[in-house]
Amino acid sequence: MAAWFRKAGQWLEASTAQGLLAFLGAMKPQTASTFAGELARCLGPWLPVSRVAERNLELAMPELTRGERQAIVRGVWENLGRTVGELPHIAHLRENTPSGPGFEVQGAEYLHEQAERGGPVLLVSGHIGNWEMLPPAVARHGVPFASFYRAAANTRVDTLIRTLRDRAMGDTPVPLFAKGAKGAREALAYVARGGRLGMLVDQKMNDGLEVTFFGQPAMTAPALAAMALRYRCPVIPGYVVRLGPARLRVVVEAPLSLPDTGDRQEDTRLLTQMINDRLESWIRQRPQSWLWLHRRWPKSCYRD
Repeated sequence: MAAWFRKAGQWLEASTAQGLLAFLGAMKPQTASTFAGELARCLGPWLPVSRVAERNLELAMPELTRGERQAIVRGVWENLGRTVGELPHIAHLRENTPSGPGFEVQGAEYLHEQAERGGPVLLVSGHIGNWEMLPPAVARHGVPFASFYRAAANTRVDTLIRTLRDRAMGDTPVPLFAKGAKGAREALAYVARGGRLGMLVDQKMNDGLEVTFFGQPAMTAPALAAMALRYRCPVIPGYVVRLGPARLRVVVEAPLSLPDTGDRQEDTRLLTQMINDRLESWIRQRPQSWLWLHRRWPKSCYRD
């Protein structure tokens, strides 16, 4: 009986997700973005996880007032809602449209340099703006990159999401590596063969490397730094700025200078810290654009 209820629940969840994505996909991109953003902005702050976001803001930006923190949390939910609303439309967004839905790429010259250079490249980013726009946008400039992927627990929901992501990539399909030891080994082998890999490194990794983030100790995944140092390959930072409903700017920055102290462990720490500092600088510019909803810092920082 328990198994039947579980299957029924998964079926209902998948059917709801499919219906919602079809509903959003039938709208104009800017309408879907605004509808989902406003809905999330109204409902999200009432969810318990919003208390985690407020606590994160207390830790990271203690100079903010409670009202300012609450305004940012509302903005976080709106951005998340817009990201979901835009998901069915990413494959159809065009570059450099004069107005309305579309995207632009700032710093495309760094991508062109890597496309001409060839060899392994690592692209580093976080859950900022509409991060789903990064892979298809840079692929259109000659640098398609593989990425890590956490599969949804519901296989039907997982298939829906992967289908939309594959559609956005068009004729440039790339590997997706499952998070975990096996996926890490596969990704390492891919980079060793000259592959390009993108990673979102802004979430807590319990067995990661302790560096700082917003001045607080933060366990951070060191894999990207370790790969970059092992193969001495470029690390390109990039993130997405929301300009309006379904209108996005992908910002690509110059490759980071890799540390070379002669001590691999220290170089890994330095590069991981460098990446966290770059993420922090982006988030401080637009705090509402980052996903503050997860427990990024040690458990002792949170009041249950």
